Amino acid sequence: MNRDRMKKLLLSMYRQLVAVFGKRNWWPAGSPFEVCVGAILTQNTAWANVAKAIANLKEASALDPLAIYHSSHEQLAAWIRPAGYYNIKAVRLRNFINYLVERHSGSLDSLFSDDVQVLRTNLLSIKGIGKETADSMILYAAHKPIFVIDAYTGRVMKRHGIVPYSANYDVMQELFHENLPVDVELYNDFHAQFVALGHHYCKKVPLCHFCPLESSLPNGNPVIG
Repeated sequence: MNRDRMKKLLLSMYRQLVAVFGKRNWWPAGSPFEVCVGAILTQNTAWANVAKAIANLKEASALDPLAIYHSSHEQLAAWIRPAGYYNIKAVRLRNFINYLVERHSGSLDSLFSDDVQVLRTNLLSIKGIGKETADSMILYAAHKPIFVIDAYTGRVMKRHGIVPYSANYDVMQELFHENLPVDVELYNDFHAQFVALGHHYCKKVPLCHFCPLESSLPNGNPVIG
């Protein structure tokens, strides 16, 4: 598919999703730091569990870089227990906090002052921060233009035959970067639309005949890899 057709297809998909779900106002957080914490805690768990963990941190007045930095591993793990894998996530969260405090004096403004690629490289250097987590921080906390690829996005793109089932994170991300305007708000809401679509229709067992994107399925049926 040539670039003009791909751009039209992606923007058409976006408009169809907005018509059904409305603008999503994603990410649900009260501050950029809360976004960063949530991006780490949401790995391999439902958002409802993350919300409980963040509520624990708020109740303990610990949703703060220095408060977490000075807490013990046991205390941090107890606060974030509802998010699951709490010992592992406590280590990953502390790795991020240590970097933030020791390299940037706890300032997200300082951390986020670099351009997108430098910031991404720095975040990926922190043990436990993968591409989706780093990109979520960049887009939703730093408000810089990078398209986040998650399981829902990959599922939709592959079932619609837009990318092959072998396509990895980088291939899918580059497709959006090459075919959409560089626009933080568009990247933000488009990703959120995919999340909504995955929750309601593009599930593990898809509900294609009710899906707002059914018309863009190849030959009316999903590609199954």
